[in-house]
Amino acid sequence: MTTAERFQELPLEEVMGDRFGRYSKYIIQDRAIPDARDGLKPVQRRILYAMFDAGNTNDKPFRKSAKTVGHVIGNFHPHGDTSVYDAMVRLSQDWKARHMLIEMHGNNGSVDGDPPAAMRYTEARLSAIAAEMLRDITKRTVEFVPNFDDQDMEPTVLPARFPNLLVNGATGISAGYATDIPPHNLAETIDAALMRLQNPTCTIDELMTVIKGPDFPTGGIIQGIDGIKKAYETGRGKIIVRSKASIEPIKGGKEQIVITEIPYDVNKAQLVKKIDEMRVDKRLEGIADIRDESDRTGLRIVVELKKDIDGQGILNYLYKNTELQINYNFNMIAIHNRRPTMMTLPLMLDAYIAHQKEVVTKRSEFDLQRAKDRLHIVDGLMKALSILDEVIKTIRASKDKRDAKDNLISKFAFTEIQAEAIVSLQLYRLTNTDITELQKEEEELKKTITELTEIINNEKQLNKVIKSELLDIKKRFAEPRRSDIEANIEEIKITLDVLIPSEEVVVTVTKDGYIKRTSTRSHAASNGQDFAMKESDYLLFESNMNTQHHLLLFTNKGNYIYQPVHELPDIRWKDLGQHISSIVPLEDEEEIIEVIGIDDFNQENVFILTATKHGQIKRSLLSEYVVSRYSRTLKTMNLKKDDEMIHASLVTPEKDLLLTSYLSYSIRFDMEELPVTGVKTGGVKGINLKENDSLVAVNLIAKNNEQDLLIVSQRGAIKRMSTSEIEITSRAKRGVVILKELKANPHRIFAVLTVNPDDSIKLTTENQIEETFKVSSFSKSDRYSNGSLKMDVSNDGELLFVKVFKETED
Repeated sequence: MTTAERFQELPLEEVMGDRFGRYSKYIIQDRAIPDARDGLKPVQRRILYAMFDAGNTNDKPFRKSAKTVGHVIGNFHPHGDTSVYDAMVRLSQDWKARHMLIEMHGNNGSVDGDPPAAMRYTEARLSAIAAEMLRDITKRTVEFVPNFDDQDMEPTVLPARFPNLLVNGATGISAGYATDIPPHNLAETIDAALMRLQNPTCTIDELMTVIKGPDFPTGGIIQGIDGIKKAYETGRGKIIVRSKASIEPIKGGKEQIVITEIPYDVNKAQLVKKIDEMRVDKRLEGIADIRDESDRTGLRIVVELKKDIDGQGILNYLYKNTELQINYNFNMIAIHNRRPTMMTLPLMLDAYIAHQKEVVTKRSEFDLQRAKDRLHIVDGLMKALSILDEVIKTIRASKDKRDAKDNLISKFAFTEIQAEAIVSLQLYRLTNTDITELQKEEEELKKTITELTEIINNEKQLNKVIKSELLDIKKRFAEPRRSDIEANIEEIKITLDVLIPSEEVVVTVTKDGYIKRTSTRSHAASNGQDFAMKESDYLLFESNMNTQHHLLLFTNKGNYIYQPVHELPDIRWKDLGQHISSIVPLEDEEEIIEVIGIDDFNQENVFILTATKHGQIKRSLLSEYVVSRYSRTLKTMNLKKDDEMIHASLVTPEKDLLLTSYLSYSIRFDMEELPVTGVKTGGVKGINLKENDSLVAVNLIAKNNEQDLLIVSQRGAIKRMSTSEIEITSRAKRGVVILKELKANPHRIFAVLTVNPDDSIKLTTENQIEETFKVSSFSKSDRYSNGSLKMDVSNDGELLFVKVFKETED
């Protein structure tokens, strides 16, 4: 062959598509998805057949696992020994399989996820119930195909004398398909198969009177009959599996939660570790200790609680936040007629019953042929015994065995097979008594032939045989149910009191992002003085709160941080707080602009209002800001590239909005003009800005009620003005000017504050110069005045911040 002939030029897409198509077909049909008839994947079938082939059965001693793995790899499954051994181990694990198909001596792993011992240390053999999977396989009941090297034959399916797909379930992932079929109770499954056999049109409701639902080897409580029914009807459905737990009183007025069964496929060690981490991280304050007290008698996890802690509340929290309760999703896909099929319960039972009919028919045909062959020989022997002397004479006169056979055939009309049987007869069989045995055998054979013919030709009789065999298996191997089934899914309600002890604290956040909670004792001891803070920093938020409350911290990048108060670091008043970035990672140049304390997210008609420097504003329902995962910042405003968020506040509808820009344009409109949108939207235009202008202040004004505004310019000028100076208009307009425009060194808006006449304001500059003024010291001006200069920014430094002190405050 020339080089040109060896290579073909093909498009990569075509080659990839072809190869991947073949690979996908292989892993779907012949690797990851079980067959609907025997419920086995090819590797499992090959392991069981190899063990049967080697005589490694339940009635013989255990044999080294490595020997079996070698036999499987060498004869049937040319893959890695680890994958074969892993599949073999899984078949022997009583917490994975409802009825183990392999018995293993030695360490075969554990429910804690420990790996099994190497195959050179463990020993295995087929279990008693596995023998039922393979029974009659030698009677041509199933199709055999050549193995990978054409040196041997292997079965394409096992006879499977019980519905293994339902009994042991299956799990697997292939290309484009995954399967999750839960294990079921053997007795219930057989009863369902018998019901379907008797009445092929029975409904799922009728079937569910016998097959209640899954039955996991690890027990537990299954909730949600509707989910089970949906899965049986469609192949897909969801149920809840929760641990069995009880609450026991212990000395010292305390309680402990004792868990005796955990959900299917949950790693016990990781579950215990997760609960212990919750205790260590103080996410769950009420736990004093957690111990795994499991031993050879059974599983037992003990969660010891602190004094006066409600055990049911803690248990509910654990159900909700750990694998003490899981969602199990049915996805019942199996290979049916050589293609992956979504299996309903009736389809599974029908596939199994059709397989059994085929197996029993083929077995009956095999046994019938054997009985007919034997009857033919018995007839020949009986005929030979009736003319024994002549037969002996003929044989003695013959030259050899072949000649003797030919002479018998020609003289007495025996067939070749009968002649062979006669010449092979042992002398002791020529006694008188033997004829009666042959007659007895002839009767029995004729009876057997009649019975087998009836089975083959009469479906009623065939069904009867299948029924009696299934009942026999049920009688020998049935076990009581392990999983309890509850009709409804219990809604878990968690009260904060259970998890977080109620404690009054002082919460502070500084502009630079230092956050802490301080006990009221520490705050009182310092008399609220000597608060630890860096020099150029200032307090953005200070409030008396409860540990059961929450903070929402808003950043200039359009994000917010959801922060439960009880998770804040507990730091003394005189010590510096922890930076927010060590609790929640922030972006570059991201900083806190506003903090809002929330005691209840379910308040009606309460919104969060946010605004950006480009004049975009929005409001969203407060209730939408609650999240369950809050380890990172969450989007609250979709910002354009060079925009940033400048304001966030808690609002109610009965207010007007006052927006003021840097170039001193002010617009006032009704809050109801602002549509309510989702948390992650970008908002709507609030004010129509000139080029190089930006929004700097957002104020809430009571409707139809004159209020005072205090306007502070960047030059340190302050003016007091009534809100009635600014007319109510509609959203997205330019607004009116509230400072007089100067040609040289014009005033620009630094802050706009709503004040009462008895309030005071404090101005702080970058050089830490502070000045306090009474609001009443300023007389009211109109829109076109610039107020009076109160700070010398050229000497004192630029303004840093302005704070209002209400009349009640010190």
